Amino acid sequence: MLKVKSGNTELLGLLYERYKKWLYNFFFQINYDTGLSEDLVQNVFMRILKYKHTYTEDSKFTTWIFQIARNESHDHYNKNVKNKEAVDLSQVAYKLSGEKSVQHELEKKEEVTLLNQAIEKLPQDKREIIVLSKLKQLQYKEIGNIIGCSEGSARIKAHRALQDLKTTYLAMQKY
Repeated sequence: MLKVKSGNTELLGLLYERYKKWLYNFFFQINYDTGLSEDLVQNVFMRILKYKHTYTEDSKFTTWIFQIARNESHDHYNKNVKNKEAVDLSQVAYKLSGEKSVQHELEKKEEVTLLNQAIEKLPQDKREIIVLSKLKQLQYKEIGNIIGCSEGSARIKAHRALQDLKTTYLAMQKY
């Protein structure tokens, strides 16, 4: 990124190839829309080109790029009627070990579906925290940098988002 910042913009293609899947998955797990996720990835790289001068060696590149991605997501969300979509957690790798019964597999699918519905009911900011902390497995310090708060606040927000998810999930499970 430092070379891109110094004017060697041809190397942006290398960064694109390296990070497009990460960004696509980040967006897809928030909005559950393939086309929109692809568009948002393109917009992130346009912003990287536009704001390359703001990158410093002090911060980790992934933190900086996810901060841009988060801003892009928020801008899109605020412009477009705050469209809530489901997060597909079947990608989280719920792997059934060995030879499980068909009944067990169906129960797992039902749990994943119910979990998706519970996540869908969460506000976007809480879905985002869950995606960053649990699905992207970023450290709380990085999440704090991305969302603009301290490491401790990021940890608290993640805990609260998970508690809300648990409450919603358990309430939905009763029905």
